[in-house]
Amino acid sequence: MSNQQRFSGKWETKQLKELGSFSKGRGIKRDDVTDEGVPCIRYGELYTQYQDYILKVASRIPPDVAETALPIKTGDLLFAGSGETAEEIGRCAAYLGEEQAYAGGDVIVLTPSGQNPIFLGHLMNSPIVAAQKARLGQGDAVVHIYINNLAQVQIELPPITEQRAIAEALSDVDGLINALDALIAKKRAIKQATMQQLLTGRTRLPGFSGEWETVKMGQIGSIYGGLSGKNKSDFEGGNARYVTFLGVLENVTLDIRHTERVHVRNGESQNSVMEGDLLFNASSETPGDLAIGAVMGEQLENLYLNSFCFGFRIHDKNKYMPLFFAYYFRGSVGREIMNALAQGATRYNMSKSQFRDLELSIPSGKEQRAIAAVLSDMDAEITALEQRRDKTIAIKQGMMQQLLTGKVRLFESRISTDDAD
Repeated sequence: MSNQQRFSGKWETKQLKELGSFSKGRGIKRDDVTDEGVPCIRYGELYTQYQDYILKVASRIPPDVAETALPIKTGDLLFAGSGETAEEIGRCAAYLGEEQAYAGGDVIVLTPSGQNPIFLGHLMNSPIVAAQKARLGQGDAVVHIYINNLAQVQIELPPITEQRAIAEALSDVDGLINALDALIAKKRAIKQATMQQLLTGRTRLPGFSGEWETVKMGQIGSIYGGLSGKNKSDFEGGNARYVTFLGVLENVTLDIRHTERVHVRNGESQNSVMEGDLLFNASSETPGDLAIGAVMGEQLENLYLNSFCFGFRIHDKNKYMPLFFAYYFRGSVGREIMNALAQGATRYNMSKSQFRDLELSIPSGKEQRAIAAVLSDMDAEITALEQRRDKTIAIKQGMMQQLLTGKVRLFESRISTDDAD
């Protein structure tokens, strides 16, 4: 019969220089990266593109550039030699790709011998190792870590069989996280396609027909401005709340989580935000982020709006549903309208008078509610998946804290004499 018992082998204390040999990446400028060629890894990508290990490389370079770069092998550990903060310096990923790849400048490469690269990839980014790298980093505005520093990092290393078991357990969780990310991306794409169809009338929901109405925004409701006359000290706590710029930019519906404190004194002339108000950002760095609609879904007393934003209060919410308009302005049709109205060069703004004069083709109030309900259900499904993914990530962090320190030991599968016979 098969039986199981926990790993019990002793963990060894080692410095990274005892695991193998170090080398330094070289070459590969940003302008060298092309759509075709051989795989390459640049130090910045260790922060932005990769987690603990690399299965598929994001960038490529021409063969002649590769001749001046450092070739790397499957199983090599790649560390970022430069970074913005000491806490993140030396971000690491194990290269597991099958193609011959190359490392650019400011990448430090450790080629270990007789170790599991996935285990080491996770371990190199664990809090206990990250803290050591932070202490060894040098510099202020730009932080550097060098081979002689990394070589001193001390780790606790289990036997190779236990390394493999830990790597497999963490990889299984990574597989679930990646599957959830892929599903979330698919659901988002489906939602975008659905918005394109429903918000333009190209596809009608069952039971709806007839022509859509053309109406100006100024006929639907009225505009009010955000906070005015405030200074920095007014935003240090306060008796009231205000909706943040990012809250408007990033969310279709808003609640107290998207607000912060502000001082509003008696007698001040400020515009309160009410439940069902449409909120827009009036200024942005790109035309695509200008005047993205959100709707205030929860009534709060003493609630105001960021000074970079403006509110829009619909007069008849039975005929014109706020949530429908929030989706409308976040969809492709609304984005095209806002791009056309954007004014500016380094920063873009929108004329409120032009916004009032906007003519939209919209369905009846009943169809608006039906469309908004479909899109809200899709958002709820995406949110549930995101929460499941975030919970899985938190579980993985807990697993790493336990498994990579030896506080919890996995079970080792063993074959008894009876099975061997």
